[in-house]
Amino acid sequence: MFKGTPVSDGIGIGKILLLEEASLSYTPHSVSDPKAEVERFRRAIDALTDQTKRDAASLRQTAGEKEALIMEGHISLINDPALKGETENLIMGGQCAEAAYESMCDMFIGIFSSMEDEMMRQRAADVRDIKSGLLRILLGVKEVRVSDAPKGTVILTRELTPSVTAGIKKGNIVGIITETGGKTSHSAILARALEIPAVLSVPNAVSIFKNGQPVIVDGSTGIVIPDPTFDELNEYTEKRAHFIKEREELNRFRGLKTVGADGAEYELVCNIGKPDDAAKVIEFDGEGVGLFRTEFLFMDRSAVPSEDEQFAAYQKAALILKGKPLIIRTLDIGGDKEIPYMGLEKEDNPFMGFRAVRYCLKNKELFRKQLRAMIRASAFGDIRIMFPLITCVEELREGKAMIEDIKKELTILGIPFNKDLKVGIMVETAAAAMIADVLAKECDFFSIGTNDLTGYTMSCDRGNANVAYLYSALQPAVLRMIERTIRCGREAGIPVGMCGEAAADPRLIPLLISFGLTEFSVSAPSVLRVRKCISKWSKAEADKAAEKAMRLTTKKEVEEYLAGLA
Repeated sequence: MFKGTPVSDGIGIGKILLLEEASLSYTPHSVSDPKAEVERFRRAIDALTDQTKRDAASLRQTAGEKEALIMEGHISLINDPALKGETENLIMGGQCAEAAYESMCDMFIGIFSSMEDEMMRQRAADVRDIKSGLLRILLGVKEVRVSDAPKGTVILTRELTPSVTAGIKKGNIVGIITETGGKTSHSAILARALEIPAVLSVPNAVSIFKNGQPVIVDGSTGIVIPDPTFDELNEYTEKRAHFIKEREELNRFRGLKTVGADGAEYELVCNIGKPDDAAKVIEFDGEGVGLFRTEFLFMDRSAVPSEDEQFAAYQKAALILKGKPLIIRTLDIGGDKEIPYMGLEKEDNPFMGFRAVRYCLKNKELFRKQLRAMIRASAFGDIRIMFPLITCVEELREGKAMIEDIKKELTILGIPFNKDLKVGIMVETAAAAMIADVLAKECDFFSIGTNDLTGYTMSCDRGNANVAYLYSALQPAVLRMIERTIRCGREAGIPVGMCGEAAADPRLIPLLISFGLTEFSVSAPSVLRVRKCISKWSKAEADKAAEKAMRLTTKKEVEEYLAGLA
């Protein structure tokens, strides 16, 4: 039995197909005709672009629009002016195309790999993918494809790249095992979209397992069992049948309102990062968007998006949602989100430093563009604006004053907008939770960001293995922060939502119901599961659970008690 990172739920039982990359080795050499070599490089770029477009079209059919955008992002990388231009400069200096392109890609990989933001680190894997693709074309090496894999195949590879995934026939591939990758990697996103059980980051899997070897892949727990016994096969066949039945049961909740066992209604919305993700909200039966992370509009580019670009993005999401609520968070950079052209200075402790609303209030022209784009887009749907990392009432007042100034300006210009536009804040610091009673009187809604609230309350970095044991929303200190925030919002008569990962945790849901949370914002694929979980709890039963849980004094006690209820 081996253990990896579970990234796509379900049980896969089949035989291993080892995807061994053909050798891409070559001997670097100087070229006598650099212009001809540049032309050879450009032809390879064109060929890779065409192949990637075909892959994107294939993914659009098998997985969906969001997943196809991953491959379309590859097209942008392949044709990145800096990457292409510097490669051609090296070729004109006498290097062969292979060596020039590889050295430039390796430089980009190094830059992305060193970034703290996980989404940016993922770009390193994308660059590795396009580097391999171009080297294959330049060297005339046949590409590895899985389209011909037979039914009952479990793919085993060091790194499952989007270009390989594009060839997967969903009915034939029953599991995926890799040596690298995590929950937010593109291979994980694609596996979940295709509903294929996947376990990533299994150490030395390629050298340990063999081609054709029978194997069980448990994408829910991260367990991989090669050469399973008769008893193990029976056990996991049963588990697979149970999983399939459970998934079918969830479909009964599609199209229904989100209600508790006593008929109390809740709002079940989704977190998104791009306007096209709004389509996934509709697909998975979400009731709107509780968090639109706008920083992704600013990434992977060399300059701030214009007001009109931002307006188009917010308008698009609003139109897709057709009147469902769309809460847009203003730019949240700094901390673990670096955008090179923003000119953020290196800080010893960026999470405690110049980030999020602090940065925006000091860069008012940039902030005005974003707020103006949001306010203009409010004419096309139920858009609401949310400020991140509020720690004092002055920050909220200053942000609201800017909104009011923009409204006056748009009114004079005759530009339409929603005059009843709602403005709220994320409560993600201990400071905001402690003055929630004050803040609640000055905004229209709260949304609790449990990821940062947990980190700031417990003074621990979730990425630091030495203190990871402290990082949990089930810590009594964090639960008290959450309860206080919701109570203050309720007493002030404003709705309180939650957009952190804890909103989808079945252990925490009864406590949130008892505290008075009105909105749960989760990932789109979690909607039906959370709706089902909420349906099991009445307020009275949730109150009993919360009363006992809040008397407990350790995380372990809370976890054990709530695990018995979930």
